[in-house]
Amino acid sequence: MTYHPKSEFMRVMMERGFLADCTDYQGLDEAMVAGIVPAYIGFDATAKSLHVGSLIQIMMLRWLQKTGHKPITLMGGGTTKVGDPSFRADERPLLTDAQINDNIDGIKQVFAKYVDYNESDTGALMLNNAEWLDGLNYLEFLRDIGRHFSVNRMLAFESVKSRIDREQSLSFLEFNYMILQAYDFLELNRRYGCALQMGGSDQWGNIVNGIDLTRRVIGTEIYGLTSPLLTTSDGKKMGKSADGAVWLNADMRSPYEFWQFWRNTTDADVARFLKLYTELPIAECERLGALEGSAINDAKIVLANEVTTLCHGRAAAEAAEATAREVFERGGVGEELTTVALPAADVQDGISAAQLFVRAGLVGSGKEAKRLISEGGARVNDEAVTEAGQMFSAEDIAATLKLTAGKKRHALVKLEG
Repeated sequence: MTYHPKSEFMRVMMERGFLADCTDYQGLDEAMVAGIVPAYIGFDATAKSLHVGSLIQIMMLRWLQKTGHKPITLMGGGTTKVGDPSFRADERPLLTDAQINDNIDGIKQVFAKYVDYNESDTGALMLNNAEWLDGLNYLEFLRDIGRHFSVNRMLAFESVKSRIDREQSLSFLEFNYMILQAYDFLELNRRYGCALQMGGSDQWGNIVNGIDLTRRVIGTEIYGLTSPLLTTSDGKKMGKSADGAVWLNADMRSPYEFWQFWRNTTDADVARFLKLYTELPIAECERLGALEGSAINDAKIVLANEVTTLCHGRAAAEAAEATAREVFERGGVGEELTTVALPAADVQDGISAAQLFVRAGLVGSGKEAKRLISEGGARVNDEAVTEAGQMFSAEDIAATLKLTAGKKRHALVKLEG
């Protein structure tokens, strides 16, 4: 793309690697030069926290506000009841209203760390699409909105086509999702003058539908912008780690574990992640990303500190770095490590090494624990474990054990109480 943006927001999106595609580069750019552009990203409430796969979108909203525009965080209280089928092999499990509201309460916690909710012209808005979706009259909706959608065109969207081509069932419920998301854009434009929807590139079809619907119903010109779907340089999906999703809420992934995820970034991803997930100047991101040998580890610590500071605060980042130095450089225990307390009744007859690693959450099963041990990747108090059946007594655990899986994952195990 050779477009040269005039607005600061578009320049940031292009320079830092946020931009995959845009429905009208020049039109959106000129709108941003002309005045404040309200823009939204929708987040369905399928879990109690978002994970780092959503962080690229959250950073887009942050940059939007920093460059003088108005971010809207839209909670999918309504659309979560349907479930987005985009590029999924199967239908999402249906959640109850109570589960959805509980998830929304959890998700909301993270946004205020990245955008400022206030009454100013650029103050962020937190909205819930259940506000207009829950009360829809089905027949009126079909007549007023449904008539603008071509089933032929909907079937041609890659997110739907890929599912059908694989002969995987697509329910009528899921098929309606793109209509509801399009309607969100129309309602946000009517109610708040929202002129831009952003999202991952898997949302392109849904975004285009919303733009087309709004143009047909009220004749307003609005825009869409997508970010790339990120994978790490080794092909792994962003947001996942060896021990599960990297959640943004501290009660689901500790700040120390969050810090470690970024510290363990592969060398090839450092510069790219610094540009996307921190606010360091571009030149500094490139300088740090170009470091070689052991020096690249310093860049990874900068990355981990900057990202953790945004999500959990400077104190949490500093504590995580201090713990990492104590654990890795001085062989200490570290106060920030995940701690698992075992009931005395569970270990009164002793507990095997394999079960210790399972209970500590460092492996998912006894089979994984045995493989870790047989491959020489398990240590207790920095001593190698060679037998999966090696027993540890209640007295051993009362003194607190430090478990290590591989080189980088640690946990403490102690007695409850």
